[in-house]
Amino acid sequence: MRVNADGSVHLLLGKVELGQGIGTALAQLAAEELDVEFDRIKLLTVDTVQSPDESYTFSSISVQQSGPPTRRAAAAARGRLLDLAANELGVPRGDLAVVDGDIRVAGKATGVDYWNLIGHKSIEFEPTAEQALKSVNDYSIVGQPVERIDVPGKVFGDASFLQDVRLPGMVHARIVRPPAERAVIASFEPASVESMPGVLKVVRDGNFVAVIAERESHARAAAEVLRQSISWNLPADMPNESGVFGWLQAAESSSEMILEHATPTDSNVNTKTISATYQRPYQAHASISPSAAIAEYDGEDLLIHSHAQGMYPLRAAIAHVLNLKIEKIRCIHVEAAGCFGHNGGDDAALDAAAIAMHFPGRPVRLQWERADEMAWEPYGSAMHMEVSAAVDDTGDVHAWEYGLWSCPHSSRPRGPDSAGNMIYAQLKEDPLELPPVYSIPQPNGGADRNALPLYAFPNAKVQKNLVSDVPIRVSALRGLGAYANIFAIESFMDELADRASRDPFEYRLSQLEDERALDLLIRLRELSGWSERPAAGTGEGWGLGFARFKNRSSYVGVIMRVMVDSNSGAISLQRATAVCDAGLVINPDGVSAQIEGGIVQSSSWTLKEQIRFSNAEKRSLDWASYPILRFDEIPEIEVELMDRDDLPALGVGEAAQGPTAAAIANAVFHASGRRLRRLPLNSVA
Repeated sequence: MRVNADGSVHLLLGKVELGQGIGTALAQLAAEELDVEFDRIKLLTVDTVQSPDESYTFSSISVQQSGPPTRRAAAAARGRLLDLAANELGVPRGDLAVVDGDIRVAGKATGVDYWNLIGHKSIEFEPTAEQALKSVNDYSIVGQPVERIDVPGKVFGDASFLQDVRLPGMVHARIVRPPAERAVIASFEPASVESMPGVLKVVRDGNFVAVIAERESHARAAAEVLRQSISWNLPADMPNESGVFGWLQAAESSSEMILEHATPTDSNVNTKTISATYQRPYQAHASISPSAAIAEYDGEDLLIHSHAQGMYPLRAAIAHVLNLKIEKIRCIHVEAAGCFGHNGGDDAALDAAAIAMHFPGRPVRLQWERADEMAWEPYGSAMHMEVSAAVDDTGDVHAWEYGLWSCPHSSRPRGPDSAGNMIYAQLKEDPLELPPVYSIPQPNGGADRNALPLYAFPNAKVQKNLVSDVPIRVSALRGLGAYANIFAIESFMDELADRASRDPFEYRLSQLEDERALDLLIRLRELSGWSERPAAGTGEGWGLGFARFKNRSSYVGVIMRVMVDSNSGAISLQRATAVCDAGLVINPDGVSAQIEGGIVQSSSWTLKEQIRFSNAEKRSLDWASYPILRFDEIPEIEVELMDRDDLPALGVGEAAQGPTAAAIANAVFHASGRRLRRLPLNSVA
């Protein structure tokens, strides 16, 4: 943090802004502790030359991780400036107050403020962990709805995204991708392209092919001609789409019992076992704007503008792949139009860097095509989940067993150890070895995120089966395994309640011990008007879904109302009611927007999204073959935030997706009597 003599405050974050509003929330914390107006805070983009290394922006933990050091830095700066003011004014520090940087004594201005105290001096120091912080009761900026810093530029068409950036002397590049992973070039004829208007160079490095041109239109035209001039040998080694869930269970995998506890129960109680299977297909990030990057190489140093989720891990990975010293690479973050996890951003950055090294001296702008994004970004893994419960005559659970089968949910380029996961690293002449698959351990979890039930079952077993041979590229899609696991658990809880002829709310409340969870469900029941729920099977359905993200972050409960057409089976969303407990809320509008966005995104996943493929190639290459939710299909959404200012702030960006999926499935059952267990839930026909 820099407090400047011109009246501005620069906040240097290590967490990149991905559209979730974390920069605004952290700026509120800084303004609060420093006692200045919010609009004095200027966010500086993450830049490996000057920003702290806070790894990735991921897992809905940015405010939790970056909030405390931001508060300490601001409070420390305020304390140091008050010491200077006390010395200059000759009064005890305890007699001083601050109003927007203006130092006052007994409510009167002193003519001394932060800015003239600083003057031309440079004062550098590190805050201590024991730094005194404001009481929540004294907050005036934190907890208030503040307009997000990044929104006006996006609304009014400023150059807000990396895709908008144009640099002097910039040239344009396009990549010609293979039609499938692990395809190799059989023949290559670049001559016809090299003489096309505006073409500056055709780059080939193993099975990596790109064209560089003066204008973007030239690059696109040349890439299309080049695409027709290459023939490929296809491996045809992907599983068939229709048999992907059987393949998941049969493929080589490592098994791990991640939860096993037993409590003695009454052996005289009669129980019966109920079982069900749930499935999720491969799904894409499907960012609205395809990935892009700009790179410039001057023969020694490499400058990269990227929208990836972490500039320092990206720099380390690129240095390893390109065999450059890490201090020779500078990575600057520029936001892109959409992210939602590990999409094509890292790969586009490495692609641009590799191309720039073939064309030093001018910035190279690489823009992926829509088909590149859909076919080559890493997907969220397909998942197969089996759950069973031994229940007594009242429906109470005495024993719970849950098994899941999935590919990994992270192949991020964290540095040299995982750089081989990147596309260019696999396609270049001397490819890197693929790293071993990586499983994120509990309590966060990857495939098994939210696989551990929050409910207080006396006996429970949860087993994860992680597929180690990955024929389709996968990585972190928003929420990782939580979306599918919550969909399965909350759908099954609804099934158990129905079989026991018990109200879905009452049933869940009876199986919970977590007081915050109980409070949230009781409030959601009241807010949604649950007592007015129509009878089952009438075509109008109300469904409940609930979870605590990662069992350690925000609590979210969702009621979804749907209509199911009795003739076509079409499902339409009518209204979503959500309650969230996120602890201390920094910006209420920002938190509500994240919950709303999660509901919309999950509704699209749940009703529409599925990657189509054969054993040889991907078939979902555009919006026609990979449809997403449209504006006229979005339900009316109401969000209420629990008052938990006395508790630490919790992440919310990925908390609503799982509960929304279950709420939709449970509403469809209530409306139609049909239980849909395989995503996406296209219709009940």
